[in-house]
Order: sequence, then structure tokens, then C-alpha cells
Amino acid sequence: MAEPYLRIEKLTKVYERGQVLALKDLSLNVEKREFLVVIGLSGSGKSTLLRCINRLIEPTSGQIVLGDVELTRLSQERMRRMRRQMGMIFQQFNLIRRSTVVANVLTGRLGYMPGWKAMLGMFSKEDQARALENLDRVGLREKAYVRADELSGGQQQRVGIARALMQDPELLLADEPVSALDPATSHSIMQYLEWMNRERGVTVIASLHFLSLARRYGTRIVALKDGEQVFDGPPAEIDNAKFKEIYGEDAEEVEIR
Repeated sequence: MAEPYLRIEKLTKVYERGQVLALKDLSLNVEKREFLVVIGLSGSGKSTLLRCINRLIEPTSGQIVLGDVELTRLSQERMRRMRRQMGMIFQQFNLIRRSTVVANVLTGRLGYMPGWKAMLGMFSKEDQARALENLDRVGLREKAYVRADELSGGQQQRVGIARALMQDPELLLADEPVSALDPATSHSIMQYLEWMNRERGVTVIASLHFLSLARRYGTRIVALKDGEQVFDGPPAEIDNAKFKEIYGEDAEEVEIR
């Protein structure tokens, strides 16, 4: 039987000198081309999980293996090279606000460039053309030379998607990508992630607050509570009882239409 694309074993993360346990002995396999959605309350460990995978946060213990590479044993230099194939979309967009939209998109190629060229922003004509193509893909070609801070929240998140496309990622990590957006815009952003998954074959792991979005876009859902896994399965298996277990007895499901 083939090994899973991503294997996480006994992942633990402790913050603040042992006072806060964000993840506890979490084990999880992810197959290639899955659209995995991680749900749970704020503080359940969703963002920590995603950031441990690409080691923006260093795990306290445990093992993360992508393909045949154990990420948790790599040097910082080798990990930087591995991040070329790992796109990241952030909750608060993480753009260079005073730079143009196209300049932000081009930063998706920095991992492929020599350090001195990256520092000088010496992008090839091919990369510049691809940046415009990817902006066209997310409907923002006409905004290419506008400053990023002049865009709406939904537009800024689409810039983040275009930036991720520049990496040609095999794995896309989306950390609460729609939490700052209205419902209609949330669906448009999720549809771009769905397109990357279905048409580009990108494995997607997205953390979300809303179960309705998780059911609509995820092929599989993992739920975390207090840093531990409390559900792993298809969206249809989360009934009202399981919802209460994940979110609490007083929680009410909110539909995002």
C-alpha cells in the first residue's frame, strides 16, 4: 500500500514555557489531491497545525513527512527550499501593503531565485508575464499596478491566491482564508481554492470556522478541540450531536450562503 502524501505523527506544540498546549499527540494522514478542511473553535489548534506543517512554527515534538521528506528534521535552509512547493494563504492576507498588486504576486517566485536577485527584485520577463496571467485568473488584471492597500479584503485575498499560484504548489495551506470576508466573497475565494484542487491537482488543507463552508468544499473534515482530534471523516457524517461535541452544547450552526 502506498504511503500517504503527508504524514503527521504525534505532533505536539507547547507555547509559553509549557503553559499552553496547542496541539497534543496529533496524528493525521493526507492523501494527494485531497481537499481537507480543519474545523474547530478559536484556540483549538487549527492555525498551529498548518504553521507547523510548513514550519513557520516549530513543533515541540512529533514527526511531519511530506512525500519522502521528513520536514521536522530539515535544516532551515533545506526547509526554505521545500516551501517552494507549499503555498500559504493567510487570514490577514499578509501582503506588502505599499507595494503594487503585481509586485506582491511576484513574491511567490522568491524561493526560486538567487538571493541577490531576490533582494533586488530582478524578476524575469517570464515571471512578470505569469504574474499578470495569474492576476487575470483571479479577475484582478486591471488592478496590477494599484497599491495593495487600495484593494478590498476580498481582492487582497485574491492577490494572495495569485501569489500562491506563482509557486506552482503541490500543497496549499489556507489559514482561515475567509474569516475576514462577507459570505458572498467567502464563496468566491473558496471556489478559487476548489479550482486549484480539482483542475491543478493541488492538495489543499484549509482551516475554517464555519461548518457550512467545510461541508460545501471539503472532501474530508478533521475537527480539533483543545489541540486534540475529535473527528476525522466525510462532511456528511457530522450530525447535530457531533457538531455539539466539536463546538459546545450552546453552539448554533450558522449557514454561509
